[in-house]
Amino acid sequence: MLTREEALSYGLSFPDTYQDAPFNDPNWQLVRFRMNKKAFLWTYEKDGHICLNVKTEPDKAYYWRQIYKSVIPGYHQNKEHWNTIILDGSIPDDAVKMMIAESYDLISDSPTRRIYEAVRKIPRGKVATYGTIAHLAGDRKMARAVGNALHKNPDPEGIPCYRVVNAQGRLAEAFVFGGAGVQESLLRADGIEVVDNHVDLAVYGWEG
Repeated sequence: MLTREEALSYGLSFPDTYQDAPFNDPNWQLVRFRMNKKAFLWTYEKDGHICLNVKTEPDKAYYWRQIYKSVIPGYHQNKEHWNTIILDGSIPDDAVKMMIAESYDLISDSPTRRIYEAVRKIPRGKVATYGTIAHLAGDRKMARAVGNALHKNPDPEGIPCYRVVNAQGRLAEAFVFGGAGVQESLLRADGIEVVDNHVDLAVYGWEG
């Protein structure tokens, strides 16, 4: 891997990512994780080479630096948690990709991400409770966090939060989905029967 285009293309191959140029300087092109807008891949030209800044765990930061001379402490970033990869042809593509992938994993691993991934799995014709989604996201105690995350849903079409109901199968307050009856309409379109703002979990409940 020698070019910025190759690095950006690989960074953008990960789910929920987008390219950004935040400094009004075309030399700095970043790839961010859409859910929290954090950058996991920084690309820029310096001293005649394309360089990449990637996040890393402290022990791995030193591991990569020991293996490859062209991996150095992060340029203009926290040197304990960031490395700079100089694309001078001395680092195998697989190693560069592994470092980018590790950076993506560190940036994107959050309760909110896990909540959205769990909600994406709810099949058509089923609903899940906030508690179920919290459990699938790693901690049943964070049911309230599920509600907060779904209120900020960045991709309503891809993350079907209308399929989440409370522990009794009751639908959310009307304003959440843009008006009275919207969640009910969406659920009915999925083939789910709604009676008195309530879904029968014995029939339609999904536990993952």
